[in-house]
Formats: sequence, structure tokens, C-alpha cells
Amino acid sequence: MTLNFEVLCKQFIAGEWRDGQSSNTLKNINPYNEEVLAEVNIATTADIDLAYQAAAKAKLEWDKVNAYKKRDILEKAAHYIEAHEEEITELIMDELGGTRLKAAFEIGLVKNMVKEAATFPLRMEGKILPSTEDNKENRLYRIPAGVVGVISPFNFPFFLSMKSVAPALGAGNGVVLKPHEDSLVTGGTLIGKIFEEAGVPKGLLNVVLTDIKEIGDTFVEHSIPRIISFTGSTKVGSHIGQLAVKNFKKPLLELGGNSAFIVMEDADLDYAVNAATFSRFTHQGQICMSANRILVQKSIYNEFLEKYKAKVSTLKVGDPRDPETIIGPVINHRQAETLRTSIESGIKDGANPVLKGNISGRMVEPTILADVTTEMSVSQEELFGPVVCVMQFETEEEAISIANNTKFGLSGAIHTANLERGVEISKKIHTGMIHVNDVSINDEPIVAFGGENQSGLGRLNGDWSLDEFTTMKWISVNYGQRNFPY
Repeated sequence: MTLNFEVLCKQFIAGEWRDGQSSNTLKNINPYNEEVLAEVNIATTADIDLAYQAAAKAKLEWDKVNAYKKRDILEKAAHYIEAHEEEITELIMDELGGTRLKAAFEIGLVKNMVKEAATFPLRMEGKILPSTEDNKENRLYRIPAGVVGVISPFNFPFFLSMKSVAPALGAGNGVVLKPHEDSLVTGGTLIGKIFEEAGVPKGLLNVVLTDIKEIGDTFVEHSIPRIISFTGSTKVGSHIGQLAVKNFKKPLLELGGNSAFIVMEDADLDYAVNAATFSRFTHQGQICMSANRILVQKSIYNEFLEKYKAKVSTLKVGDPRDPETIIGPVINHRQAETLRTSIESGIKDGANPVLKGNISGRMVEPTILADVTTEMSVSQEELFGPVVCVMQFETEEEAISIANNTKFGLSGAIHTANLERGVEISKKIHTGMIHVNDVSINDEPIVAFGGENQSGLGRLNGDWSLDEFTTMKWISVNYGQRNFPY
């Protein structure tokens, strides 16, 4: 079938494609030209309940499927993505304002994640452990957690939804997915269609299209899900995490970032400029791992800034369908106005706008704020767009201090000719991930991914996803009889 917005902009509940029960609707809007791509009646709390009930029921059926058959189904999902890559690219460009380059990058991440999740059914290993008692053994069984609720964001929705959905299914769980209202298809129903075509039991994966004004906290507070996996802002993540714990569910939180990109004086300057550009401006800077703060040693600061401005000035802004475009639109007008306010605040506080782009509608041209200090509020924010702070430091110790002067701790990068020095500096920066002589935007399917501080809780990918989406059950076997003291 052809993948298009009219077909996919529906609820996917209990294996059926239909409208939500609410009379309220969500419009799916192209952020570049503001064309309405489709419109859907949104899901109500009753729809949420149906979705969770369906996932719980189908999970019992999934339990009975042979592990090798489960693997085959997940591998079929990966093959489906490969076969429909061009159609998925079109969806990403139109719904997200993503460039073709961004779409290829995101689809590549998704394929690797699904292929990794396909190995999970064969990795549900247990243990037999000795006992303090004679004639007894302790068995540990790895079992699915049950049903997982997934809430995904708008920036890399295909990947950031799949990052939880595929491993959760591979580990034997049922799933209900709620994508962001700005990425209904690429973050939601596209994934439903992929796994439907792959052959998962009806109702095992459900996708509900709705907004918080309609359902409140029902998605998190519902009695069925045992895990809530959320990717998004720190403010919302804090609320969801508290709700989950209050209701005895495990929260997995991948939240905001304020990553530092450190350039030491011995770095390859041209390479560092290119890496810093990619780290900030990929997908308009709408990535949680993007480098918000570029920290440059004093002796090379002016030279770096000159080269960086020259490089960033070449980035074409415009129609994401144009293969030469690097920077398309931000996702909505609210995001654009937030960036305008941040830029104005930074300049008022003393930042030097060495490059100040125009903001028109959702189109935000690149802005470089130089000479930023830790006292400026703009250095403490997550700048979710094509705006970057450049900061100066003199010593290694000062660079570490500036990098750690944030409530976040997601990613980062260090550029230096001395690789082991880079590693030693990395160890002193309070972040979940950091990369030497590389970009701050990194995600690999078998490497632990997650943040420190207010950048999140838990780790995903590989063994860590398997641990997060399963639980260990202890069953002991007494081959004899115990002696009781009374």
C-alpha cells in the first residue's frame, strides 16, 4: 500500500484503523508551507482504555509465539522499512520539515534499532543460582514487564518512538504509543503500520492520536502499563516521572540537554568547525544532543569564531524538499517565538550577535551569539533551534567548570590532538555521553544511551533496553524438605 497522510492519520487501536471518539480534531500541518496534510478526530480517555486493554490481551498471545518467530516478525519490520524508504522520506519532509539528509539519517537509525530489537527474543536468558539451603536451586527468569506506554517528541519522532517501541515488543511486551501532536504519522501511525504489516498480533501495538487537553494524565495513570517511556522536555518529563512513581510504574525519561562542545587549542580547527556546525544545526538544532554551547580556548577563539561564522553562513535555509537545503522550518510558531525571545535576551545580557538570522513564521535563520558567559540565561537554556552560544575559556579546568555549569547532562564533545587528555577531561564532565573528536549527536543501537541530572533517568539501547523492558522473576525449587524450627 502507499504510505500517505490520509491513510495513516487514523487511530490504530486493537488492530483497527478508525477515528477517535472525540468530536475535537487535530490537524496535521506541514511546517514549511502550512498545508493541512490531514485531520483526525482525537482519542478520548475511553480510547486510551481500549488501547491498553487491547495491548494487555494481545501480550498474552505474544507470550505463546516462539522466540524465533518473534525474531522473524521484527526482522520483517526492518525489511518493510527498507522497502518503503522513499515514501517514509517524503513523510518526514512534509510532516517535520526535515531535509532529505535528515530523513536518511533518521531512517538509518531506525533500521539499526529494529534490527537490534529483533535479537531480543533470543536473549531472554535466565540464571540458575546456588542456594544457602541444601537440595534447593534458585532460578531467575527474565520476563516481559507487561505493557509499556510510550510518549514521543516531534523532533526525531520516527526514531525516538521506535527506540522504545521496537525493544519493548522484542522483549515480549504490549505497547501503546502516543506521539506528539506535531508528528502524528512519523512518530506514531507509521510505526503502527510497519508492525501490522510485519505480523504482530492485533492489538499488541496501539497508536493513539490525542492531546493533553483531551486526556489529561490518563495515559500515564492508567492501571495497565507497568512502564512509561517518555522523550521530551525536562519540565514535562518531571511531571510524568512523578506521576509514574506515584502510581508504582517505572519511568524511563530521555529529557532535554545543554551540551558543551569543547575546542582545545591543539585541535584540528577546520575539522572542529565542521563538527561544531553539524552538532548545532542538524535538523535546525531540534535535537536533544545538539551542542548548545561551543567552548573555545582563548588562544584560538577569534580564529575559530571567524571560521565558524563563515561555515554557518553557507548553510542554505529554505524548502526541506530542496536537496541543497540544510535548515528547514522549526516545528511550530511557538518554537520560533521562543527562539526569538532567547536571542533577544542573550543580546540584552551582553552576547555579541556575530551572525543574526531573520525569523519569519517558522523559518529561523542561523544565529551565533559570541562572548556568552555562564551568567547569561541564554547559556543555561536548551536552545531548540538554529541558535548557538560561543564561550571562551583559558584553562582545562575552566572548560570543565563551564561545561558543568548547567542543570542538564546529556551529551557533549571534546576536540583535541591529545586523545587521552580528551578522555580524562570527558570523565570530569557530568554527562551521560560525551565524544572525543566527534560530534555531540551520537546514538548507536548497542551502546548505553541516557542522561544525568535533569537530562533523564534510565538507559536505552542494547542490553540496557533489554533490562529496562523486562523484569527478573525468582522461582526457587526445593528438591527435598526443609527442617523447620517449630
